[in-house]
Amino acid sequence: MSAQPPQRALITGITGQDGSYLAELLLSKGYEVHGVIRRASTFNTARIDHLYNDPHVSGTRLFLHYGDLSDGSRLVTLLDSVRPHEVYNLAAQSHVRVSFDEPEHTGNSTGLGSIRLLEAIRMVGLDCRFYQASSSEMFGATPPPQNEDTVFYPRSPYGAAKLYSYWVTRNYREGYGMFAVNGILFNHESPRRGETFVTRKITRAVARIKAGEQDALYMGNLDAVRDWGYAPEYVDAMWRMLQADEPNDFVIATGTNYTVKDFLQFAFEHAGLDWEKYVKFDDRYLRPTEVDALVGDASRANAA
Repeated sequence: MSAQPPQRALITGITGQDGSYLAELLLSKGYEVHGVIRRASTFNTARIDHLYNDPHVSGTRLFLHYGDLSDGSRLVTLLDSVRPHEVYNLAAQSHVRVSFDEPEHTGNSTGLGSIRLLEAIRMVGLDCRFYQASSSEMFGATPPPQNEDTVFYPRSPYGAAKLYSYWVTRNYREGYGMFAVNGILFNHESPRRGETFVTRKITRAVARIKAGEQDALYMGNLDAVRDWGYAPEYVDAMWRMLQADEPNDFVIATGTNYTVKDFLQFAFEHAGLDWEKYVKFDDRYLRPTEVDALVGDASRANAA
């Protein structure tokens, strides 16, 4: 009797923090993993280099394909070629502050990219399960705690684009019977977090200040409250959502809250430093519209 072929998964955004951890997780479960990467003049695959083997090597289960969420025809040909059982849409312009500088690009990649991918799945006629990476930034100005029934009030082009993707995912689920789910993930961190995000910006600066390589750290709003979790655990939640009997949307969060100032204090104290001696204010890091507090209520996920 021939062996059962492996489950196939397609990941957009595979080179990011979450994409790299998800690829690791799926490979550990025996999946064949296909990642979508954008063409660039330099390699941008550092987070997954340890997973990659030459596709000519026997037994290779990770394959990378050029593509972009701005190119719907490429998504059609790629999906028709790979025929994945699961699709994880993690690709986006994901920096909230940058979305104010690049609102059109953010809307195109983070918002319209999702409907291009969903429509490509529908056009190809794939019977697959679809995960959309939604965000706590969709809640924006709505007071915490926030759960799946909380009213959305995004306060950035990024949050608005993610909200568009949230609703089209629900629309394709309800309109076409797709197994399509939204994971509304609150902030989640790891050593693979991009260094322009506030947590890695802080930890990198602390290390450089301790080593005598940097004199100061410039910050914006220190009073923002966030619910920070651990990225590998949140990636496991993504996979679990696609293993359920019925599609549903879930908030993934710790339910705890800390300010950016708290994070600064913890990080500097860990290195034996007084943060107030090194942190300086720069209004370029303020958002035109601030999000004061994001704290998740993951009761639905905890009960699942």
